[in-house]
Amino acid sequence: MQPLSPTLSPLTEPLTGPVETATLAIEGMTCASCANFVERALKKTPGVQSAHVNLATEKATVAFSPGLADRARLRAAVEAAGYQVAEAAAPLVPSPTAAPEHLGATDEELDARRALAYRHLKRRFWVAAGLAALIMPLSMLMLWPALMHRVPEPALNYGLLLLTLPVVLYSGREFYAAAWKGLRHGTASMDTLIAVGTGAAFLFSLGATVAPQFLRQQGIVPAVYYDTTATIIALILLGKVLEARAKQQTSAALKALLGLQAKTARLVLPDGREQDVPVADLRPGNLVAVRPGEKVATDGELVEGHSTLDESMLTGESLPVEKTVGAAVFGATINKTGAFRFRVTKVGRDTVLAQIVQLVSDAQGSRAPIQRLADRVSGVFVPVVLGLALLTLVGWLVLGPAGTRLPLALTAFVSVLIIACPCALGLATPTAIMVGTGKGADYGILIRNAEALEKAYRVDTVVLDKTGTLTRGEPTLTDLLPLPGYETATLLPLLAALERQSEHPLAAAVVRYAEGQGAPRAMATGFRAVAGQGAAATVGGHAVLLGNERLLREAGLSLPPAAQQVAAALLAQARTVLYAALDGQVAAVLGLADEIRPTSRAAVQALQQQGIEVIMLTGDNEQTAAAIAHQAGIKRYFAEVLPQNKAEKVQYLQAEGRTVAMVGDGINDAPALARADVGLAMGTGTDVALEAAGITLMRPDLQGVATAIALSRATMRTIRQNLFFAFIYNVIGIPVAAGLLYPATGWLLSPMLAAGAMALSSVSVLTNSLRLRRFKGLAQT
Repeated sequence: MQPLSPTLSPLTEPLTGPVETATLAIEGMTCASCANFVERALKKTPGVQSAHVNLATEKATVAFSPGLADRARLRAAVEAAGYQVAEAAAPLVPSPTAAPEHLGATDEELDARRALAYRHLKRRFWVAAGLAALIMPLSMLMLWPALMHRVPEPALNYGLLLLTLPVVLYSGREFYAAAWKGLRHGTASMDTLIAVGTGAAFLFSLGATVAPQFLRQQGIVPAVYYDTTATIIALILLGKVLEARAKQQTSAALKALLGLQAKTARLVLPDGREQDVPVADLRPGNLVAVRPGEKVATDGELVEGHSTLDESMLTGESLPVEKTVGAAVFGATINKTGAFRFRVTKVGRDTVLAQIVQLVSDAQGSRAPIQRLADRVSGVFVPVVLGLALLTLVGWLVLGPAGTRLPLALTAFVSVLIIACPCALGLATPTAIMVGTGKGADYGILIRNAEALEKAYRVDTVVLDKTGTLTRGEPTLTDLLPLPGYETATLLPLLAALERQSEHPLAAAVVRYAEGQGAPRAMATGFRAVAGQGAAATVGGHAVLLGNERLLREAGLSLPPAAQQVAAALLAQARTVLYAALDGQVAAVLGLADEIRPTSRAAVQALQQQGIEVIMLTGDNEQTAAAIAHQAGIKRYFAEVLPQNKAEKVQYLQAEGRTVAMVGDGINDAPALARADVGLAMGTGTDVALEAAGITLMRPDLQGVATAIALSRATMRTIRQNLFFAFIYNVIGIPVAAGLLYPATGWLLSPMLAAGAMALSSVSVLTNSLRLRRFKGLAQT
């Protein structure tokens, strides 16, 4: 197995001179524009070679020349942009070329800080939601004159003010603080939109409550909009709570990978004694003993003994690998049968597992091409709205009728700000995401975050790992073909009795087949396993052999022409062939294979009908790969792909201009899942594959892939429709609120109607999002 390629690192630009790498955890980022501000600030710092800010992990990775820049300057650059450096945890796996420098607290401290911030965010949401639930019905009293006679308007307004103050000062405080910070640094984000809209409604309401007579004297109706302020803050906080919950497990994939490695090793001392030592104490050249069932401590070369090893956590292939003297063994693989000793060749960051960890880390930290539309337009939308509101105010003060300039100017100014309130803009994406992800759960599709759902709709290429994804992931006895003179009913109980004594996965396949056929149980005696060949025993007075051709040759048996003909046909179908002998005569030929799942072909067809090219990726040889691809209806495949090359194949397809979804279930799939534009993991797979993927299929059914992509496309259509609804009210309403119709009709949009239009846009967005509940998955069509 060759060393993994470092080409997947996000820091691949040519660097001159000594270069250091620093990882900084950034506090205060709320949207994509925030990450762009921080990244630009770091790139402008003298000596910085490259910088990448990941919004999902809230970390910045910076490569810099130590002679021109240092950590203090990096921190100062971030703070100058209006954000804070919290910490950057020590690397899970050190870089092979340069040890990253990390600033601040430990991983545990960061996790504790994030958990505390999440709890605080939930409290802010519940306070806002609870108070908004009181404010809304109280505000409706104004629509009922009979009730208003019993409740004085000033008392009601002061009561609403007291209820709204905690929402503004506690629940929404961070919006206003972030908007003020952005203003100081000349930036604008979603926080600015929220602060402008809710702040305008609250300040106007405050004036109407405290000085209603003054407003009446100016010809302005002292209406209040406390319900608008409280409801907007509550809904925006709901979206932030959902987003924060999705961010809590960003490092789980790497932790799962690291959990695979052994903690101790049985070191063979020079005097021959064995001693348990921590794996970290091993050095190249050490001799290590491994017993059946134990994990291999690190990479090395087998020097004594033989065994079969389960390497599925690295290769993804279900069949165990025979190991004899001179073979390479890899850390975290599991010894299945015999005991052996190996010489350590690689430790720490040089092992295959450590390099896979590094690949996952690099892929997760690389830039995602997705950019939320609301965040992209916010930098333009906010200044434009503010500019239009100020222009409206000045225009009316200069050009308005002499006796009504001030009331007209104030009314139009506030109406513009209220109708531009970003409630619908803030709801456009999260409401559709909430309904879409909930609908996905109905089909057993768990979508980790909005990025995965948002990106899946662009997918034009789906890469399927073979083992455990297209196939069942375990060997199955597909053919038991007796030779002339023998019968299946006679042979099957004998073979099953023999194989029940074996721990080999192929033996387990024979036993499962026999139990499925209801074969009677028999007892085997004198069991003898022959490493790499098969097994022998006496069953019911018959000498039974079951294994490969080499086992028969060493037993002095030759294959009759009939057996050779049957075996050739099975090999042409990419089957693993075993031979059974009874009392010194070859009696049957067995074919075993990792069969494709029953729904795999239908799933491939469903994807192809969506205009998506399906490509299979496997470590199997060309013959096996071609046979499986033909059975599944796949036209293009990559065979004999080593674990480290799976991510490179995904990157190769991306270089062709494709948007790639990777579907897998094994440890070896994790780098490719993380590297792909969208990773989809089978729920029956390993934890690390599930953590590295953006979408998890809880059912072993590939039709879920087609359903997930169709759902993402429906959701993205809904999001775009929502954004249209969110903006169309502004496009039409802002000119009307500014007084465009006043010269011709004498009609000026009141703040109350402006708030109604804003609310209508929110209702449109919510109603449109709920239409996704009627989505029908392809798995049920």
